[in-house]
Amino acid sequence: MARKSASSPPDRDTERFHEDAAISTMRGTDQPDLERGVDTIRDVVRTLKPKPGVYRMLDARGDVLYVGKARALKNRVANYTQVDRLPNRLRRMVSQTRSMTIVTTNSEAEALLLEAQLIKRYRPPYNVLLRDDKSFPFILLRADHAFPRIMKHRGARKAKGNYYGPFASAGSVNTTINALQKLFLLRSCNDGFMARRDRPCLLYQIKRCSAPCVDRIAEADYAELVRQAKDFLGGKSGAVQREIETQMSEAAENLDFERAAMLRDRLRAATFIQGSQAINAEGVGNGDVFAMASKGGQIAIQAFFIRGGQNWGHRAFFPTHTEGLEEAEVMTSFLAQFYEEVPPPRLIMVDRILPEAELLAEALHEGAGGKVEITVPQRGDRRRLMEQASRNAVEALDRRLAETGTKAKILRELAEFLELPDVPQRIEVYDNSHIQGTNALGGMVVAGPEGFQKGQYRKFNIKRAETRPGDDFAMMREVMARRFGRVQEEDPDRQGGTWPDLVLIDGGKGQMTAVRETLEELGIEDVPLIAVSKGPDRNAGREHFHFPDGREKLLPLNSPVLFYLQQLRDEAHRFAIGAHRAKRSRAITASPLDEIPGIGPARKRALLLHFGTAGKVRAASLEDLMRAPGVSAAVAQTIYDFYHPGA
Repeated sequence: MARKSASSPPDRDTERFHEDAAISTMRGTDQPDLERGVDTIRDVVRTLKPKPGVYRMLDARGDVLYVGKARALKNRVANYTQVDRLPNRLRRMVSQTRSMTIVTTNSEAEALLLEAQLIKRYRPPYNVLLRDDKSFPFILLRADHAFPRIMKHRGARKAKGNYYGPFASAGSVNTTINALQKLFLLRSCNDGFMARRDRPCLLYQIKRCSAPCVDRIAEADYAELVRQAKDFLGGKSGAVQREIETQMSEAAENLDFERAAMLRDRLRAATFIQGSQAINAEGVGNGDVFAMASKGGQIAIQAFFIRGGQNWGHRAFFPTHTEGLEEAEVMTSFLAQFYEEVPPPRLIMVDRILPEAELLAEALHEGAGGKVEITVPQRGDRRRLMEQASRNAVEALDRRLAETGTKAKILRELAEFLELPDVPQRIEVYDNSHIQGTNALGGMVVAGPEGFQKGQYRKFNIKRAETRPGDDFAMMREVMARRFGRVQEEDPDRQGGTWPDLVLIDGGKGQMTAVRETLEELGIEDVPLIAVSKGPDRNAGREHFHFPDGREKLLPLNSPVLFYLQQLRDEAHRFAIGAHRAKRSRAITASPLDEIPGIGPARKRALLLHFGTAGKVRAASLEDLMRAPGVSAAVAQTIYDFYHPGA
């Protein structure tokens, strides 16, 4: 789906609704108490009216337990006081409820949108959660330059241009962009790179760009390529191919064989794009396909993304917190969260009837720019497409269960080898990175039964005066003191899931001693610590595992536990080095002007263009500063005072 906009989609923030102050009625204890929870809810019900809205249930610490929507808040919330009719899952939730927050909306459709937004923000433990909530990549054909650029895009759609997507993965976008460059010869370089060129780059030589940077193509001819690209991505691929075929025939008849060969190569690129469509999406146009499979208490939802009759990728999702819920309810909650950031198409195909399909379609109307149809295909190509999605869902779930079983076995063996009291649910791995003490940084990665939890990764800029540059032991002490000092403050009762069940340190006995002593100073003696070193020969596979009491252990070379621990250590190493390189790059490109308050990129650029160097800006008089373009008298005074504080 192409979205032509110079700004991001409308922000559905809670500010557009009326949010009551949190109703706190029996705080002070975090022990589950069903009677106390019911009394809390009854007190809230007395203040409610039968209006549509969203409610949040909060525990004693104010953390969100559950987010729900209602057509009539008073009636819906009152249901939680009928304890005998509640499943065990909701009884546990009510027993922890100590306060509620109420948000009224204009309609139930608005309540559904707000519910999805709040679930995404707070990730409550009693709501269905879409785990894989990374932003999806799009293809962006920019419209803010005489020679538009084609590029991959993630995040808010603020740049002016046409957006095509979503694609299932960055790999599918990169493959498509590479083929589109061969097909339409559009530039992919940024504006600054293009402006500096005085001869074509390599992409022109390999026939993946028309080199507008050095006028190898006229603006009108480039605009024609852009028009064809828009048609192709917009679903008119057949017409574009026929047009290129006609141009190729005309070139051959005119004995312009070089142009005919170039058009032939473009046709091959178009054929490659369509030939790579493993899914037959003929007759669908723009639409998404969702099929669900369930087994062993887990659920998989397979999604196909079809745009312009082309398959733009597929992905399997594994929503969590689905125990005891109807599958249709899980699918509805999943779709509402999925389309919180992804623009919905006008057609959504599902494999089962959803009781709230009309409400969901109404809620998605604004984001789709028109009426949304949610349908269960019954026959023809759409039915065959749905059957293919269902098969993929079953296969994805089978793979997931097999991987989960293998991972569970490895974690059990890991717990036994490292002498842990239980199978770890949260493993934190630490590593440091620096070059001769400069730009020092510590990295923390987090893993668990579901794999790496990249949203939990943290980096620590080494900044304490007592930490000497290049002192790895002191760096590890600082990282541990800051990490565990903060978690002690934020989660002293260890109920928030932020305390590790195992801490792995990339290092040997010295690092282990530094970490153990630091935690002992904080009064923490029950967090399992293990240091991992490569041994005297620094050979992968001969890792030594150091325990706090000075013991060391080894694992066999072919041990799955060893491979898993190597994977954890390597991920921490990769993250720390990547963060260090980014920090070093920022330091290299930093300017003394960055330290002046109120001086942004535009003014800094204007000052450097006017004076030439930051040193000349520092030496400039107040009158000279005021003559610089874009610098007002007040800004000039700020700059002058910064460099001449005693003047």
